[in-house]
Amino acid sequence: MNKIDKKQKVLKIIAGMRLLDDDLMTLVFDKNAPATELLLNILFNRKDMKVKEVIAQREYKNPVTGGRSIKLDVYAVDSTGKVYDIEVQRADHGANFHRARFNSSMIDTRLLKVGQDFAEMVDSYVIFITENDVIGKGLPMYHINRMIEETGEKFVDGSHIIYVNGSYKNNDDPVGKLMHDFRCIVPDDMNYPLLAQNVRYFKEEGGQARMCKAVEEYGLENFAEGKEEGRTEGVLTTLIGLVKDGILSIKDAALRANMSESAFKDAMERFSGTM
Repeated sequence: MNKIDKKQKVLKIIAGMRLLDDDLMTLVFDKNAPATELLLNILFNRKDMKVKEVIAQREYKNPVTGGRSIKLDVYAVDSTGKVYDIEVQRADHGANFHRARFNSSMIDTRLLKVGQDFAEMVDSYVIFITENDVIGKGLPMYHINRMIEETGEKFVDGSHIIYVNGSYKNNDDPVGKLMHDFRCIVPDDMNYPLLAQNVRYFKEEGGQARMCKAVEEYGLENFAEGKEEGRTEGVLTTLIGLVKDGILSIKDAALRANMSESAFKDAMERFSGTM
């Protein structure tokens, strides 16, 4: 496949992307305070939230040898110092409750410096925007906070987890309008002009080259994640699909899979009947 055909394949993939796809979402929100403020103000039903820092794909390394590290989709800090981890998840297993707990605990490790009192810890929010209603009660949002079981009182430790139902539909509700935009493929069909403008930039305008690069690196990123989570078979399927679509060469795919070209070709033959 020549370079023109390959680019057309990549552009076709980009055309079908939505804010629920983390490659697009992280590019749109990276260092984009206005877009992040819009999202947070809608989710928290406020109009005055200001963001002083936004970083996409921020890595939290585990200090324990052999311990698991994480990479946050979007890390944000508001004007009061509160910290937000905003994740998008299309697969239900990616929004596992234990993952939310792990993300929250990793964030906590960086909230205090030596000598600071524990009472100085700022609030943290782990927000999962999921394609499906993973909790399954038909609500737009689910707020998870600790409580004292014997009294029913809140246990106010400043740690918060929020699940946002990406399948929620209600254009009379700002959250419903926001979720419509996260599901939307065409920028012109989006409710919020600020989000539409940023999505259009990466899908159709000056940011398209960065989007193309992100798509071409998709196989490598997914392989790394799959190895960590024990899903190598699924990642091989992804890499093989990228080869068949002409986006990756066999040589590049084999390199990203840490395999020889012959071993990768064998894998392609094994998986050919299932694709």
